[in-house]
Amino acid sequence: MLKKTILFIDDDERIHDLLNEYFRKNGFQTLSALSGMQGITILNDSASHVDMVILDIMLPEMDGFETLRHIKKTNDVPVIMLTAKDDETDRIVGLEMGADDYLNKPFNPRELLARIKAVLRRTQPAPSQIMTDNEQLQSLGITMNPATRTVIRKGEEIHLSTVEFDILYALMGSQGRVISRDELMTLARGLNFEAFDRSIDVHVSRIRKKIEPDPGNPRMLKTIWGKGYMWSDSAGA
Repeated sequence: MLKKTILFIDDDERIHDLLNEYFRKNGFQTLSALSGMQGITILNDSASHVDMVILDIMLPEMDGFETLRHIKKTNDVPVIMLTAKDDETDRIVGLEMGADDYLNKPFNPRELLARIKAVLRRTQPAPSQIMTDNEQLQSLGITMNPATRTVIRKGEEIHLSTVEFDILYALMGSQGRVISRDELMTLARGLNFEAFDRSIDVHVSRIRKKIEPDPGNPRMLKTIWGKGYMWSDSAGA
């Protein structure tokens, strides 16, 4: 099996030395960038295949949030954000922008390794219970093609992250049925794992902003309070 490649974006060279040594010993290949722009350049280099980005928030010139915004415009690579701030707002902002996980500094490299493995399990292509037939779905003017990982609404392609695509596919494939947060993540990824409720809510919120005419008053992707979410096939497109 090919080794996974991790890109560390952090302006602290000591962090790079520590993480490069630790993760290479644990079977990964590593790349290092001391700034957001350098990290984006590495990601855009066709010769550099990156499976995971570890991104510090406190970066010079262009901070981690702005770097994440640039990454997500063109790349679906999973991202774990690091910060020295113990601030829930930073975590929520990062998740809303598409980060897959969040870890406060200082941290134990073993914990970061565990988080990386968990995110890779979730984001690696894997057949789910609902996607085994690779079936194209159509509902309310939206077409989802799992073979090409594309979403078309009224003739226009909508860009979704890997997790967002799988969540929406799971919901559309279960029209009219309420899916709990835990069950939704299991259906979407084909894996059982402990997910933060807030993380699920953030992903759903991002999907609504991309597909709902009025995200503040969703008509397709509905919240069933205390139970989970449901794709309503009776809503108007």
